[in-house]
Amino acid sequence: MKLFMATLATETNTFSPIPTGQAAFMGERAWFRGDGSRQPAQIANIPLIAWRRLAAADGHAIAESLCTFAQPGGTTVRAVYEALREMLLADLRAAMPVEGVLLFLHGAMVAEGYDDCEGDTLERVRAIVGPDCVIGVELDLHCHLTEAMRRAADIIVTFKEYPHVDIAARAEEVYRLSLRRAAGEIRPVMALHDCRMISLWRTPMQPMRDFVDRMSALEGHDGILSVSFGHGFPWGDVADVGARMLVIADGDAARAQALAETLGRELWAMREATSTPYETIDGAIDLALLSEGGPLVLADVADNAGAGAPSDSTAILRRLVERGIEGAVSGCYWDPQAVGFCVEAGEGATFTLRIGGKCGVASGAPLDLEVRVRRLAESHSQAGLSGGRASFGPSAWVSAQGIDIVLVSQRQQTFAPDAFTGLGITLDDKRLVVVKSMQHFHAAFAPIARAIRYVAAPGAVPPDYAAIGFTKRRLPYWPRDADPFAV
Repeated sequence: MKLFMATLATETNTFSPIPTGQAAFMGERAWFRGDGSRQPAQIANIPLIAWRRLAAADGHAIAESLCTFAQPGGTTVRAVYEALREMLLADLRAAMPVEGVLLFLHGAMVAEGYDDCEGDTLERVRAIVGPDCVIGVELDLHCHLTEAMRRAADIIVTFKEYPHVDIAARAEEVYRLSLRRAAGEIRPVMALHDCRMISLWRTPMQPMRDFVDRMSALEGHDGILSVSFGHGFPWGDVADVGARMLVIADGDAARAQALAETLGRELWAMREATSTPYETIDGAIDLALLSEGGPLVLADVADNAGAGAPSDSTAILRRLVERGIEGAVSGCYWDPQAVGFCVEAGEGATFTLRIGGKCGVASGAPLDLEVRVRRLAESHSQAGLSGGRASFGPSAWVSAQGIDIVLVSQRQQTFAPDAFTGLGITLDDKRLVVVKSMQHFHAAFAPIARAIRYVAAPGAVPPDYAAIGFTKRRLPYWPRDADPFAV
């Protein structure tokens, strides 16, 4: 059997001030064509690595195309999306005939003129390969699950975990179901259920932990092949924004639809219990002052680069300085200009540095601090998702008024403690660690944290879901509507 595979992905925050263009796909992160699966693991190629390994073990041939995953940002430039899509389609035409297509997409990619890039790409892939070729797709769980995707693909599986620690496992699931479909062992049918909710669900916490485990337990029984919960990406202004259940059954569309609706009702019943409480900046700082025994980790969720924010807001840092808080660490700030100034000044230098506040209104005002340059790195990185690495590029550790600050040249959310310790910063002796991340930090920071709190500071991805300025979603949703099913 011959299989074709590719990655073409980004997560689009349509409210972000940062355009997503050619450099985002071809320069800042992964960019490979034909050999991404042979590169060191990072988020873009983890599924490709798994698919190549499995195909080799089973004796199948692989034709590989693009491997690119742009850092989340604003709407993708139309010409850039169309060019990347056409590269993928050209490689597919050159590889024909193939019996299977395996794609790692995001599910929330928006380009100028294309609110559903994944649906558009899948429809074009289907037009090339015909109705008999199996198309298997892995999506981020922060996706907009659409009818166009469902119609064009045979198998769609989303990550189950947030943080995304199961990317490789879900890739293996896509592979096995796709090959069973190609061999005629199963007849997958997919059903979607709109939960009419827009929120954020953190899977390590109860009751979500039990719900995810229940999803997994349902698979492989009573004709149910796969269960996915598409959490949705709240900061995408598209018609299909919001949470959806996706169930794949073996030849029984009614069974798939019934289970999707049942699970959707279970989620609805848990809506309050699964909502995250958010602290104010000062409230979170007060908590850090109350207790000892390891750092309190604060998540600056609204300035999360992983959701398209600039990661250069100084709102929390400013209050730490104003309140004279020492023994704190904060990062990682996307500020290439500040990094350049630190490099020019050199390690050990002390000077006044303007930090952050450069990308727009959501970034707030810059902060001027007398800093000491403690450490410089030409190519700093951190542990990434599902065993990969994530690059920060040239980076600097500076200290000011008892606070350690990490400045980076490549916009990236904070995933792991080595974002700090890799530059020489110690964490076990700190009172407070502020991470610019929404949830992906949790897996690596929880073991060292006294506690974790989520802070609703100003930023480009504010967690007030009822107030997001949607113009394209027509159906009511919670929490904007108390009962969206009654409207």
